[in-house]
Amino acid sequence: MLAAPVTVPYVRYSIRAAHWWLARTFSALLEAARLRKDEIDGLTVSSFTLAPDTAIGLTQHLGVSPRWLDHIPLGGASGVVALRRAARAVQAGDADIVACIGGDTNHVDSFRLTLANFSQFARDAVYPYGAGGPNASFAFLTAHYMQRHGATREDFGKLCVAQRANALKYPHALFKKPLSMEDYLAARPIAEPLHLFDCVMPCAGAEGFLVLAEDRARSLGLPFVRLQGTIERHNAFASDPVQMRAGWALDRDDLYAQAGCKPGDIDFVQTYDDYPVISLMQLEDLGFCEKGEGPAFVRKHSFTHDGSFPLNTSGGQLSVGQAGAGGGFLGMVEAIRQLSGHAGARAVKDAKLGLVSGFGMINYDRGLGSGAAILAASQA
Repeated sequence: MLAAPVTVPYVRYSIRAAHWWLARTFSALLEAARLRKDEIDGLTVSSFTLAPDTAIGLTQHLGVSPRWLDHIPLGGASGVVALRRAARAVQAGDADIVACIGGDTNHVDSFRLTLANFSQFARDAVYPYGAGGPNASFAFLTAHYMQRHGATREDFGKLCVAQRANALKYPHALFKKPLSMEDYLAARPIAEPLHLFDCVMPCAGAEGFLVLAEDRARSLGLPFVRLQGTIERHNAFASDPVQMRAGWALDRDDLYAQAGCKPGDIDFVQTYDDYPVISLMQLEDLGFCEKGEGPAFVRKHSFTHDGSFPLNTSGGQLSVGQAGAGGGFLGMVEAIRQLSGHAGARAVKDAKLGLVSGFGMINYDRGLGSGAAILAASQA
């Protein structure tokens, strides 16, 4: 079971270290669940700016002594993978209550340093061409998708505009102004065909949730949601010259079989959305439409929380902000809120099943890590 979704409110820049953000999240989990620190006996941690510490170093900062520990440096796939592995730990009896936390700081130089040290492969691939950040790589993927499948800037803009409408009802979103299609199309170019609102904004913040058995959640009086199924796959389709698919395409049948449902049964989806093209890749690979039919699917739906096919109902990273590795937890935390009745004004009506998809660790032209989970409301 998943419970106690928490967010440490995002800020654009922070002089605080990642340790502070993660510790705030851990403290918020204790407060939300009315637990003592020593009752948390499992911990997963995801952060880029925690270095040189890892999860084990953070235990000293937090003053905890877990009997099960995992460090998950998988970026946007971290939230799903943290849940999957924590659930296995609880099932096996290795831990009773696992705190899953992810987050990062962001100051003037931290994002540049993160990119410089992201991976040896990425440095070797892009530095000789003077491209040290992700925008050029995602521009390449976006242009290829547009040429191959007929997507337009308006298609990507529809996702961004809908997510901004969702974000206006989410108090932690950093973007507070409505976004129109005209605003989206007129925004300054960043790396063609990407313009300003196609690109995720780095920020500081953190997210967290608890994984525990149903009887423990009930004894604590915690609203909870059920894990119905989950998958992870890394370095899928490595021989593809340009990445237009990832691990979900290999394992989605298993995911739906675990959950006993099909794509049409899902009430909302939370995709990892650092750029709109990545959301389309996930929607295709997860079986909501066929490969290459993403543009037609976009034109068919509204994607707002109160419309057809609710997507990234908190606004996603494109309108909330990307708190480093915390971005991989954003959709999971939002899904828990939706299914436990804590989404407020952006609640998806009668939502019973939600799907969360994670994608992370971009090595120049492809993401290496992917995962997905299907969650159900406790009364479902």
